Amino acid sequence: MAQEYDLVILGGGTGGYVAAIRASQLGLKTAIVEKGKLGGTCLHRGCIPSKALLRSAEVYSTAKEAESFGVMINDVQLDFTRVQERKDKIVEGLHKGVQHLMKQGKIDVYEGTGRILGPSIFSPMPGTISVEYKNGDENDMLIPKNVIVATGSRPRTLPGLDIDGEYVLSSDEALELESLPKSMIIVGGGVIGIEWASMLSDFGVEVTVLEYADKIVPTEDHEISKEMQRLMKKKGVKIVTSAKVLPETLEKGEGVSIKAERKDKEEAYSADKILVSVGREAIVKDIGLENTDIVVEKGFIKVNDFLQTKESHIYAIGDVIGGLQLAHVASHEGIVAVEHIANEKPEPIDYTLVSKCIYSNPEIASVGITEQEAKDNGHNVKVGKFSFRAIGKALVYGESDGFVKIVADKDTNDILGVHMIGPHVTDMISEAGLARVLDATPWEVAHTIHPHPSLSEAIGEAALAVDGKAIHS
Repeated sequence: MAQEYDLVILGGGTGGYVAAIRASQLGLKTAIVEKGKLGGTCLHRGCIPSKALLRSAEVYSTAKEAESFGVMINDVQLDFTRVQERKDKIVEGLHKGVQHLMKQGKIDVYEGTGRILGPSIFSPMPGTISVEYKNGDENDMLIPKNVIVATGSRPRTLPGLDIDGEYVLSSDEALELESLPKSMIIVGGGVIGIEWASMLSDFGVEVTVLEYADKIVPTEDHEISKEMQRLMKKKGVKIVTSAKVLPETLEKGEGVSIKAERKDKEEAYSADKILVSVGREAIVKDIGLENTDIVVEKGFIKVNDFLQTKESHIYAIGDVIGGLQLAHVASHEGIVAVEHIANEKPEPIDYTLVSKCIYSNPEIASVGITEQEAKDNGHNVKVGKFSFRAIGKALVYGESDGFVKIVADKDTNDILGVHMIGPHVTDMISEAGLARVLDATPWEVAHTIHPHPSLSEAIGEAALAVDGKAIHS
């Protein structure tokens, strides 16, 4: 039976369900087609479960250092089964919350695989959605006026380094480990790789990171990357950069071993398991794109400033379009797409205003461009840095490593980028994000009175440091 809708969304992840809620608010009859669970990768296989594990790792690490706070704890032990149970409970609670939001918004949810059909008896334009069910039930046909593709992404691997779930894992399999290995090789020192390296190290796992670039977290500011590498080594993580992993050398048996080419030499590495963390690829296959004029470039759907594909009534958001593959970006893209559908005249997204976070221990957060990017773009740059070692609240926390760095234009005095590494910086970056949105100057940030004692004082001091006026340095 065919059902008519104003909007059908393929994918019920963070971008998809947020788009659906906004569409419901605007009075659009809306449906979501999701073959897995509402909440998608972020809720079930990404942001939330990994951060739950990171928090347990942080608590465990802190407990082992409790004596330095004057708290005597004997025989600190880790029960990884309970760690996983806590993670699953958090995910389950949030999943129920998303389900409630769908009912509240009167959004229909089809639990099946959605595919876009070409022109048919149902519609002269491509966009009719066929919903296929695993249990063999007859397909449903959804006839929407508009479609949003929000199918997300999956972990990428290296050719020849196949995920087997036992020896070679992606983050999906790693999240479901029943017990911790004694050692782990992580292929890839980007955002996900470093979060896992931090977490596993705090859990007591021996970790080796093999990164192809000449530095870890290579998209971050150079000084941030350098500091993170220092602090990872301080935690006991072995960092190997400029390492080209050779999948054909993989051997399995009593654990795994693999070689990497480095400085024209092959070096061998061994561990209990390998975690492959080399980015994510968009889910664009088997969703019916071939029945449309939608353009796919370098594996991602091409869209305009308002997230429209070449088929103007079909939009795409989130990881499937590439760019910043972040949950909060997908959500905002979903809102922009829906508001454009509803003729609400939204503003296009300026991706340089998006805050990025890495939830390792210590954390990294940034917004805007790096110092090198600023120079490459022709800016006359001035920089202010301030260390957490001079911040009272950081010393109270017992977490004084790291710093805040502000990059500004010497001619216009505009803030170009803010980069942080240290305690709880992912909770602090929004101030810098607002400063970028408002086109603020370091002077304006510096003259925002930051409470004392607070970690945020580092932002105010870094802003003063841009003009050589920091008080506590």
